[in-house]
Amino acid sequence: MPGSSESRYIRLEVINGKNLRLLSDRIPAGIYVSINVDSRRHWKSAISVLSSDGSVAWRNVVTLPSHASPAILVEIRASYELGRVLGSGEVIGELQISWDELLDHGVEPFDLSFPPVRGVHPSLTLNAAIVRACDHQDGALSDSLVDCKIARDTDAGHARYVEYVTSENVFHLNATVEHFQLVLDQCPVSHPDHATALTNLAWARLIGYIQNHLQDIDATISLFRDALALRPQRHPDHPLSLYNLTEALTWRHNKKDTAADIREAAQLYHELLPLCPEGTYLRSIAAGANGVDYVIGGCNGLPIDASDEGIHLRRVVLELCPLGHQLRPRALGELAQAVEARFDQHGSIDDLDSSIQLGREAVSLCPEEHSDCDYYLHNLALSLMSRFNHQGKPNDLDEAISLDEEALRLRPVGHEYRDLSLDNLGRALIARFHKRGDIDDITRAISLSREALTLCPPGHPHRDTMLCNLALILDTRYDKLDVSEDLNEAIDLYRESLRLRQHDDPERHVNLFNLSSALCSRFTQTQENEDVEEAITLCQQSLAALSSLHPHRYFSYMWLQKAYLSRYQILHDPADLSLAIENFRLASTHPTQGFPERIKEAIDWVRQAEVYLHESALEAYQICFELFDSHVMTRSSIISRREAATAFDDAQLLPVDAASCAIRSGNLRQAVELAEQGRGQQWSLASRLRTPVEDLETANPKLAHNYLELSKLVSDAAQRSAAITDRVAADRAATEYRRITRRWEAAVAEIRDLRGFSRFLLPPLYEGLQTAARQGPVIILIASQYSCSAIIVPTSGDPCHVPLPSVALAELNNLKDRFSRAIRHASIMGPKQPRNDLIVLLRAVWDVIMLPIVNVLQHHLKLTYHSRIWLCPTAAFTSIPLHAAHPFRTNPDGSKEPCLEDLYICSYTPTLSALVRSRQGMKKRVTPSFVTIGQGQPRGGKGKELLAVDSELELVHKLVPAAANRTTISGDAATRAGALEALQENTWVHLACHGKQDPAQPYNSHFVMKDEHLTLLDIMERDIPHAEFAFLSACHTAVGDEETPDEVIHLAAGLQFSGFKSVVGTLWEVDDAVAQHVVKAFYENMFEDLKDGGAMDCTKAAWALNRATHAVKTKVPLEQRMVFIHIGV
Repeated sequence: MPGSSESRYIRLEVINGKNLRLLSDRIPAGIYVSINVDSRRHWKSAISVLSSDGSVAWRNVVTLPSHASPAILVEIRASYELGRVLGSGEVIGELQISWDELLDHGVEPFDLSFPPVRGVHPSLTLNAAIVRACDHQDGALSDSLVDCKIARDTDAGHARYVEYVTSENVFHLNATVEHFQLVLDQCPVSHPDHATALTNLAWARLIGYIQNHLQDIDATISLFRDALALRPQRHPDHPLSLYNLTEALTWRHNKKDTAADIREAAQLYHELLPLCPEGTYLRSIAAGANGVDYVIGGCNGLPIDASDEGIHLRRVVLELCPLGHQLRPRALGELAQAVEARFDQHGSIDDLDSSIQLGREAVSLCPEEHSDCDYYLHNLALSLMSRFNHQGKPNDLDEAISLDEEALRLRPVGHEYRDLSLDNLGRALIARFHKRGDIDDITRAISLSREALTLCPPGHPHRDTMLCNLALILDTRYDKLDVSEDLNEAIDLYRESLRLRQHDDPERHVNLFNLSSALCSRFTQTQENEDVEEAITLCQQSLAALSSLHPHRYFSYMWLQKAYLSRYQILHDPADLSLAIENFRLASTHPTQGFPERIKEAIDWVRQAEVYLHESALEAYQICFELFDSHVMTRSSIISRREAATAFDDAQLLPVDAASCAIRSGNLRQAVELAEQGRGQQWSLASRLRTPVEDLETANPKLAHNYLELSKLVSDAAQRSAAITDRVAADRAATEYRRITRRWEAAVAEIRDLRGFSRFLLPPLYEGLQTAARQGPVIILIASQYSCSAIIVPTSGDPCHVPLPSVALAELNNLKDRFSRAIRHASIMGPKQPRNDLIVLLRAVWDVIMLPIVNVLQHHLKLTYHSRIWLCPTAAFTSIPLHAAHPFRTNPDGSKEPCLEDLYICSYTPTLSALVRSRQGMKKRVTPSFVTIGQGQPRGGKGKELLAVDSELELVHKLVPAAANRTTISGDAATRAGALEALQENTWVHLACHGKQDPAQPYNSHFVMKDEHLTLLDIMERDIPHAEFAFLSACHTAVGDEETPDEVIHLAAGLQFSGFKSVVGTLWEVDDAVAQHVVKAFYENMFEDLKDGGAMDCTKAAWALNRATHAVKTKVPLEQRMVFIHIGV
């Protein structure tokens, strides 16, 4: 024996426990070890949390007197409380062991095995050693519990509970409930063990409910709720109380299918899981198949709920499915559908973007072999189509069709949901047909839709949808190809679909307004009054079914407008026209519908108001411009803005047509304002972020600083998004751009609340635009389909209208084409050959366009000879060399009749605002520096060699005053980066190289450098506020594109936008050798005053160019003299 027990003390370390299982299967708060030294004294370890593998770590030490008894009783117990403990809990294992047996293992730890529980032997790892003395050894031992009666009744309840679980005998269940009820009766609300007593009773009742031995689950849940209320956050038993309530709720849901229970359980799990450390037993149960996974599955089975509460629940469920969770794709898909449903109801683009981002992630988590891959592809395609319909982005349509094709491939003949994929793809093809007009798309769409309908026989839940969508496709083909059989079949299909729709069906309004549109079409064909009457009634019914902000009210207004207008066209009742106009107004201004649809409706309003001479025409134009402005502003990149602006048929005519309308209404000031508002929109949007704020800085420095910071953020976000090609990244960038833009818009709104800033960044009024004419009148030439005329904005006073009765838009377009041919022909002629074709055309320009204007300048405005004038051409006028207008006639006295450039110094301006900005920029002058940039030998076949470039650079270098800090960049140094740096660091620039206007994408127009192209986009992204003058001795630097002539998107305008106040550019191809004569004469005139100590002045450029072209008449052919134009101050 190790020694006598009379005076020995045993130091016992309880290290850990393993294979710890409970007969009751109830989740414990923790596990502890109890050692009974005798009937009076015992020791308890700390209560430690059970791990998921059934182990517990303690490392608790106790010193025990071995002389008190020959053996000790070791118990492993489960506690259902971590805080205040009631009773001894449930016994997991107990073993009586002598002191000698404890000491037989020497100094090494040893395992003490207990009788099996559920087939597994629990064990403790202990370490025992003899110690000779013990100070206050009794301090580690406790007497029996203070509240013996409550504790004994609680322990009896736990014992009966184990007996019930192991035997499933209702007698034991009743005994358990009685014991726990007795404990609860002894623990009133104020008692510290009240929550424990509630929990024990509730758990016993819950197990009885699960085993169908008790029926009242509602009272049980109330008990768990009361217990949780007494264990708030930070209470040690709060997590277990949360779990207990979720367990009760999920069992009630399991048996009664109560949606509210599964929703609440999800919220509780969302709170619970972060409180359960990884590796704990509670975590393993809560995060398992019968815990949170059951709740996630239950939530995924709930109907789509687009309310804020419903979407919050879906977000909670998604957070319960971290990356790698098998249910995450479904949770993503359900949330995506919920936020898209909210978009359908309220029209917030943020919801649609969110739906697409969620859908993309779901697709990315499901490889093709995943059973639900087709489902997520299908839903993502639907979301992309919704965004295409709302924003009109072509990439969304293309991607949606690609996804639909893939989903259809994964749903072969016989697949349960093949009908939905057929229908989805058919509708996407119809959208592409509307966009691109390919008849194959509509033919295939009808074929797909008919197949979908055959898969939905009478009684099929999708039949009403398939009928409606086939009707829509046939209705579309009727509109485009006028096949009357399509229209009649569409009406029959619409009617059958409507009969199948319940009156409370949330999509019934779609059938109503679609049938209305078809009946309206048939009315215009047959003039049967019953059709149009029914169409009006159906639209009114659809409006009655929709909330005031539902996006689909737009379609009801649109079809109601068409019905009234159709009836007006037949019956000519003015009331119908008024009703049609009112519905035009309602549709165009419906705030939750996307801009593309509203713009199309506003354009239609404009056209109909013009046809019927309705007084609302100017209002319609104004709304068009506001919608365009808002729509284009949603696009982050400059290129995507242009794509948005060119997506609408005939939209490029709106600015001039609006001006023409105002002229015909006798409101010349508004004509100037509308022409300005509608033209140069790309420059106007871009310039907002560079608006000088000196006055604002004086009035409110904090707001000015905030505005400048946000403007930079918007600009930076736009530049970043332009380089993104990945669709997921592009979506994220678009969302971020929109978030920043909203902050910018809020800052602008705050600025407008300041006194004196109410029109900050709003389209300028006439008074503001007239400052463009401070140094001479600006002549706006309006080329509208309704009338062609000019408006002269004088230095002061009202504008002057100059009718051009001999000019029509068709003749202008013809004149433009003839000029193009004449210039090409002249380029292959010898220098001495007469340019008869050009002479004829320039004489026509003088006679029918410029002479009426000159007469007003001379006789009405009394403008003196050689004064400056600015030409601001629109539409077809932009492609005609107005400055070169010439009578080519001799007076009776033998003198030659003067041409325009004999009379006045002509400049151009893209818009009045551009000229105003350039003038404002002239307030800050710096010491001039002059750089000549030349590239005559580009690499890689980027253009023929320009042999005269180096000599031109040398010539310019000699002519520029030495005081101007002259530098030259040419040859290998004339790279894209080198040229950009030179543009930013110098105030005056002469650029000689190949220039190329890109008609398809004008922002890709460029100067050819040694390595890469220096594009218009490169130039626009630079802000060079101190720049003054640029001479562009390159081809095509001042000619815009055909598609958006009123945007004036060309290289010269780009330099003006970036900061150059005065620019000389070219309208067509330049002969570099011949051009040197013009260049030499220009700089000689430009700098002639500097010999007397004058300063370099960029405002002399127009005069110098005028003098130069006169000086080289005998050396330079006509087309090479008139190729150069001046833009700016």
